[in-house]
Amino acid sequence: MPDVNGMVMAVLAALLGALAISLPLTWMMVRAGHRLGALDSAGSRGHAKELRRVPNIGGVGIFHAVVLPMLAGLIGVWVIDGETWSRWLPALEPHLPRIRETTPTALAMVSCMTVLHVIGLVDDRRGLSPWIKLAVQFAAAAVMTLFFEVRLLTVLDGYVPGASIAVTLLWIVAMTNALNFLDNMDGLAGGVAAIASFMFMLATILNEQWFIAGTLALMVGGLCGFLVFNFPPARIFMGDGGSLVIGFLLSILTARTTFYDPAQADFALGTAWYGVFMPVVVLAIPLYDFCTVTIIRLRQGRSPFVGDQQHFSHRLVQRGLSKRGAVIIIWGFTAITGAGGIALGSLAPWQAVLVGAQTILILIVLAMLEHASRRVPGRIAESDGDQAGRFTTETQSAQRRSKGEQGS
Repeated sequence: MPDVNGMVMAVLAALLGALAISLPLTWMMVRAGHRLGALDSAGSRGHAKELRRVPNIGGVGIFHAVVLPMLAGLIGVWVIDGETWSRWLPALEPHLPRIRETTPTALAMVSCMTVLHVIGLVDDRRGLSPWIKLAVQFAAAAVMTLFFEVRLLTVLDGYVPGASIAVTLLWIVAMTNALNFLDNMDGLAGGVAAIASFMFMLATILNEQWFIAGTLALMVGGLCGFLVFNFPPARIFMGDGGSLVIGFLLSILTARTTFYDPAQADFALGTAWYGVFMPVVVLAIPLYDFCTVTIIRLRQGRSPFVGDQQHFSHRLVQRGLSKRGAVIIIWGFTAITGAGGIALGSLAPWQAVLVGAQTILILIVLAMLEHASRRVPGRIAESDGDQAGRFTTETQSAQRRSKGEQGS
């Protein structure tokens, strides 16, 4: 099938192109961040974090690695005639009308991403109110949902009018915040997003949704270039200027993906209705972190949108893992749930139940490990703050003993 093979090669070329942009641009941001003093910042009032002298403008590289090739491709589709495309990339020529048809949606998505990117960069410098960021997220989600018909579960509208709009708004805002929340440890958000994007890219290639597959490929390439400098110990952070964009883009692309089609017997991703749960299965780990840390903060009477050191990754470190070990474990669990979810709609009901049970059991085991480790004396590592406090106390005691010895 030369058409499919040619489009797969185009998707892979998009991935490599984004990597070629992200890698040098992120390296430039490392240097620029130190020169300009654009380093890790305290964030909004009440945000508890350990500040490090590391630039937090890595989102610039990710954003441009996705947006620049996308805009260049859209311009090329409109400016270059079909005959030229048939000579350069014959596989793309039959898809030109569909790409032109979806151009307004693509431009709206890029515009919303740009707004979120700018808001994130400002927040990384000045610490905006979480309610301002939440309002902007809802506004961006509303634009895509109301004016460009980005919808999830449209079948629900037959039972409750407007239900798909409400579900899609909540999905976009939840995923945007889930990735933002996950950006709390070196390599964590970037790695999880790259794995999830790769899984969705494979699904959309099978589904032959080439524009979505190409956009996901751009994100995979952009994130991989960033991770070269973000893998622990990080030389740069993505900041909100990156995490908000990644979460928003993932939510929009999953909402635009067709995960099952009962009317098409040979549909690649299957004809079973439970295929719609593929995004939830693939993104189970970041959603777990989002839900658990939100519950913890609410139980403590705190705002769920004010950051702290109580994320899933931090809790793993407090229970004895190294930070790098915690990140790699979360990457691994994301790959496991992703691999299980990618073919969900094509499985027999009993197989789908097994995939769902596997995902739920993984989350239960994680929760049980967290709970059980609290009961084992001496197994929970002290927090950085406790260690720092102990170090300070021991140092002061040593200084007093030293002065006493000198005086005597």
